[in-house]
Amino acid sequence: MDFKVADLSLAEFGRKELTLAEHEMPGLMATRAEYADSQPLKGARIMGSLHMTIQTGVLIETLVALGADVRWVSCNIFSTQDHAAAAIVVGADGTPEDPQGVPVFAWKGETLEEYWWCTDQAFRWPDGKGPNMILDDGGDATMLVIKGAEYEKAGVVPEPTDDDSDEWKVVLELLKNSIATEPTRWTEVSKDIKGVTEETTTGVNRLVQMLDAGVLPFPAINVNDSVTKSKFDNLYGCRHSLIDGINRATDVMIAGKTAVVCGYGDVGKGSAASLRAQGARVVITEIDPICALQAAMEGYQVLTLEDVIDTADIFITTTGNKGIISAEHMARMKHQAIVGNIGHFDNEID
Repeated sequence: MDFKVADLSLAEFGRKELTLAEHEMPGLMATRAEYADSQPLKGARIMGSLHMTIQTGVLIETLVALGADVRWVSCNIFSTQDHAAAAIVVGADGTPEDPQGVPVFAWKGETLEEYWWCTDQAFRWPDGKGPNMILDDGGDATMLVIKGAEYEKAGVVPEPTDDDSDEWKVVLELLKNSIATEPTRWTEVSKDIKGVTEETTTGVNRLVQMLDAGVLPFPAINVNDSVTKSKFDNLYGCRHSLIDGINRATDVMIAGKTAVVCGYGDVGKGSAASLRAQGARVVITEIDPICALQAAMEGYQVLTLEDVIDTADIFITTTGNKGIISAEHMARMKHQAIVGNIGHFDNEID
C-alpha cells in the first residue's frame, strides 16, 4: 500500500481517539450498522480531500465499511492530525510494520509543493486508474482535475505571472510536468468521475462559478448548504474550535481582551459567540447590512476594521474572501496582537 504520513508509531494513540470519536458520531456509526452488510458503496472509488483529523478518520472508515475504495489527502497544509493519519493508514487490524488501512498522503506542516504532490498521489490508484467520485473540501481536488483537462485540451499550460499567488505557480508547474509526461491523464480522470461533493462555502462558490461558465464537467452535490452542515458545523463547530485553536497556539487569557471578528456569517456567528463566552469584548466588521444588523441585535459593536486596527488584541477572519487583513494592517496593530483565520483559505490574511 502506498502512503505518506509523518509517523506510523502514532497509530495507537490515533486509534484510541478514533474510538472516542465514534461514540460522539452516532450518525455515522448507525449508518455502518445499517448498511455495512449490503455494501452500497461497492465499486465507488473515492478520492477525499478533507482535513485529516480524527473525526475525518471516522468518516473514512465508514466509507470503507460501506464498500468504498478510498484514498485521502488533507485539504490544508496545517490541519492534519498526524496521529489520525497514522491510525487510518495502519487500520484497525494492522500494525505500523504491516499497515492494513487506507492510503493517506498528509502530514502537518506540508509545503505547498508537498501539498499538491499529495493531492496528485491521491488520484493515482495502483491499477493506474483514478477515482469515480471526489469528496472535496475547498475545491482544490476538483479544480486540479478541471484545470488539468482544460490545459491538456489546449495543449499548453499558461506561464505564471507576477500577479499569481505562490500556490497557483506550484499548481501550474505540477500540471506542466504532468502534461509533459502524461498528456491525457486529467482528461481520462475527468471522464471517470461521476460526481463531486463539496463541503465548504468557498468550494461551492468555485463550483457555481464553473457551472455558470459552462466548464463544470460532472455533477456536484452542495453539502455545505445542507442544514446539518452550514447551520451546525459552521456555527457550533467553529464556536467550539476557535477558542481551542487560540489556546493551543498562544495559551493567553481571552477574558478582558478586545476581539475583532471579520465577517458575521454562520462561521462569524460561532466565532463571536466563542470569544464572548471567554469574556472578550467582541467587535464585528461586516459589509452585508443584514448580517451587520444581526450582529448589532445580538449586542455586538459593529465597526470597520480601520476603527479598531490600532487598539484590538485579537483579530479573526471568517469571511471566505481574500485580503481581509493586510500587512499594512498588521504593521498598525499593537505589540503581540493575535491574528488568526478560521475561513477555509489562509489568503484572508495577506
